[in-house]
Amino acid sequence: MSDFFKGIEPVRYEGPDSTNPLAFRFYDRGRIVLGKRMEDQLRMAVAYWHSFAWEGGDPFGGRTFERPWFGGGMADAKLKAEVAFEMLEILGAKFFTFHDRDIAPEGRSLAESNRNVSEIADIFERRMQETGVELLWGTANLFSNRRYMAGAATNPDPDVFAYAAAQVKHCLDVTHRLNGANYVLWGGREGYETLLNTDMRQELDHMGRFLAMVVDYKEKIGFKGTILIEPKPQEPTKHQYDYDVATVFGFLQRFGLEKEVKVNIETGHAVLAGHSFEHEIATAIALGIFGSVDANRNDYQSGWDTDQFPNNVPETALALYYILGGGGLTTGGFNFDAKLRRQSLDPEDLIAGHVGGMDTLARGLLAAAAMIEDGGLDAALKDRYAGWERPEAQAMLASDLAAIAERVDREGLDPQPRSGRQERLENRVNRFV
Repeated sequence: MSDFFKGIEPVRYEGPDSTNPLAFRFYDRGRIVLGKRMEDQLRMAVAYWHSFAWEGGDPFGGRTFERPWFGGGMADAKLKAEVAFEMLEILGAKFFTFHDRDIAPEGRSLAESNRNVSEIADIFERRMQETGVELLWGTANLFSNRRYMAGAATNPDPDVFAYAAAQVKHCLDVTHRLNGANYVLWGGREGYETLLNTDMRQELDHMGRFLAMVVDYKEKIGFKGTILIEPKPQEPTKHQYDYDVATVFGFLQRFGLEKEVKVNIETGHAVLAGHSFEHEIATAIALGIFGSVDANRNDYQSGWDTDQFPNNVPETALALYYILGGGGLTTGGFNFDAKLRRQSLDPEDLIAGHVGGMDTLARGLLAAAAMIEDGGLDAALKDRYAGWERPEAQAMLASDLAAIAERVDREGLDPQPRSGRQERLENRVNRFV
């Protein structure tokens, strides 16, 4: 046990009228919502990197946080692991997520790095058995080390491709050992800074082959989790190959992987791509590749990924409305890929950020469930497309242009537009959020 969170009691549900800043006002984990416990509908996870590895720096200044595990050695990594599980217990969080380089220091060789990761995984395994906490997903950091400055799977140097493949293999092995529900591939630097030194066709082919190898290895070791790609349009490269959900789907189709791989959608990345969060969710569901969510928000006055804790209930409610309508979460969950502001120095701030995010998701869930139970939005949507239920409309989809044109001429069709009723629908949403 550490004393980092000394004096902080486990967070409890106290109801909407509570004024306790370290209490849940809406997240009542055992409450039944649409037939499932609230905690099972949301499957919320604490992200290891932002919560325990980020030091509070920004492009113009260095570390602002002083944590007792920031020394960088294995003893520090072991302390960090203990603190992480203490926070998971305080929050009552069911899941956590990690990058390999955030849980253990990089060694002088990949073999040493892998031993470090495995040693921390031993601690995870023990603490998971003690607490009942589960692993939502693991991933390999293929972007921080300078060897990856030109990408990993898309690197022009085949030796870097090989190193990345070996690193992913080990991280997938560890994720499998810990019964992870998913494994994520975040593109990192899979993109380009300038086309002048980029063979895009070759890089995309290599990226597709790399992903196919991951899928093949998953089957080889019997990993039952889902392989996820996380779309991101910018940062750190000028153009990322995994720009948004639609781009990722096209990539998966090209390499025949659309049935094998799904997407992990981040709120902030959706904004950077010029989309709404619910757009990316709905797109993934429509294309059959929705997997999981990174829950955060961006500052809409900044053109970069600020990774703040979610606090936008209407945005969250609409996202959950489409998630629930699409069948809900299966192996995925809501991972708090969110970090404190660099001036938020205290341990209590780390707890408060998660409490606020968990309450925001809970409020969004309750609103989404109420909208579904009300049925008004769904009824309006069905009414708008009701004409397509007519036999002649369905027959038209199996017809050709000449036959359709003949019918228009024969019946003298002159269709008039109908109102989309957007304002009324938006007002209806506001009844619940």
